Formats: sequence, C-alpha cells, structure tokens
Amino acid sequence: LSALNNRRVGMVGTRSATASGRYLASHIAHDLATNDVCVVSGLARGIDAWAHRGALRALESRTISPLTSRLADRPDGRPVGVVASGLDVVYPRENAQLWQDIATQGALISESAPGSPPEAFRFPLRNRILAALSEVLVVVESRDTGGSMITVDEAQKRDVTVLAVPGSPRNIASNGTNQLIQQGCLPIIGAQDVLVALGLDNRRAQENIYDPRVRLSTSDQSLISMMAGSPFTFDDFVIRSDLATIDAAVALGRLEALGWIIGNSGWWEVIEVRQPLH
Repeated sequence: LSALNNRRVGMVGTRSATASGRYLASHIAHDLATNDVCVVSGLARGIDAWAHRGALRALESRTISPLTSRLADRPDGRPVGVVASGLDVVYPRENAQLWQDIATQGALISESAPGSPPEAFRFPLRNRILAALSEVLVVVESRDTGGSMITVDEAQKRDVTVLAVPGSPRNIASNGTNQLIQQGCLPIIGAQDVLVALGLDNRRAQENIYDPRVRLSTSDQSLISMMAGSPFTFDDFVIRSDLATIDAAVALGRLEALGWIIGNSGWWEVIEVRQPLH
C-alpha cells in the first residue's frame, strides 16, 4: 500500500461517460500521476476506468524536463483501485486487465471478504472508503443522482475538498457536476487546478504538466484558434474555415483523431490547452 504514501486525489463519475468525459478523466489523471499524485478511483466502467488508464499511462513514460532538457525521473503517482467485491472477484469483467495492471503497479483495496460478489449494498460502502482515502475529490461527469453523489456526500462529511468539471447544460451526464458548482464546489478544467487545491506549488505544477497531443501544422493551428471558445456544428466549421465541404470533413476527422477536438451528437468543441506546448 505504499502508493498511498503520496498525495491522493479521488476521481469519480458516471459509468455512461461521454467522449469528452473519458478524455478529461484520462488526461487529468495522467497529469496528476506525472506529478506523483496517487489517483484513487473505483474501477467501474466509464470515468473510473479512464482515470485509472490515464494514471497507468503516465507510469509507462519518462518525460523531458523543461528545466534541464533531460529525461525526468519516472513518475511515482501509482493508482489505487477501491472495489466493492472481493479482490478475487473482478467486476466488471471487461476491466480484468485493468485490475491486474493496478494490482501490479499500484494497489487494490476492498473491505469485502474473498469471494464476495459485487452486490448493490457494497457500492456505497466502497464509496465511503474512496472518499476517506482522498485529500481532494474530483467529479468529472455525473448525473444528479447515483454513486458519484454518494461519494461526494461521504467526502463532504470528512471535509474533503470537492472539485467538479463543468459541462454543457444540454449534457445529462453533467447535470450533477453543474449542480455541485451551483452549490459552491470549485470548478476545474485541468490537473493544474487540482494540484493547486492540494496546495502543491503552482510553479512546479506548470513546469511538470504537458500536453500529450501531437503538435499541429500551422494551418491546423489556425483552425483550432478559429473554432475555440464555444461548441460548433459542421456548417459553422465550413463557413468559418472557408473550406470545401469534403476538405472540412477531412480536417474535422483529423483534428478529432489527434485529440484536439471532441464531437458529440453533431456538435464539436475544441479541447482547451491550459499549458503552452514546449
């Protein structure tokens, strides 16, 4: 359980995550782990799984330090999975490899005896442990009811700071996070905000966080700058870019594949970069 010796951030959210939610969970967790922060989550489908994947991805890489231009030490932000079943009962089965990876590189925790099935009453108990282990709790996407909100309640009972990622009012998966912000929880849009909430030095946070996406050509950078700021439709993109329809479709597909925009139900949105690329 030495993974718990590091600073700890709980990450929770809906099992029915949107593409944007999955992206954010993965990249926030990645950047936290890069800064030696332990990501604690519940190993469920959706946000939990993507947060764990992001943290594990950070452990696989060594990055160039912007201060020394040398390879930085391998990150030590090992993930912790808190599960409702016995440790020998993998649930959901689709996360079997993820369980194994976390057990090998971080830690798995359960208060259920070996062989215990993932019965419904065990999940609120699991959420209690997850909240207790967290110094800060991040809600990435959540409806206004469900397991994430139970974890929020448990965190607030323990005076754990709760942070929430804002989302579109039209996105049902963000109803809960938007409600939390209305109730006074701090909104965040990236790992740097979480590091500040932990009380870590802001300068250090800015030095260590990097954007993992492929750098863009000059023309693609212009497209991103042009469309940043608010969601847009394909027709908006064609008009503002002055591209032919087929060229616009190709450009959107390329930018989405490279991780610079996210699409959902006919709308696209630029994923903002908080930290300039070095």
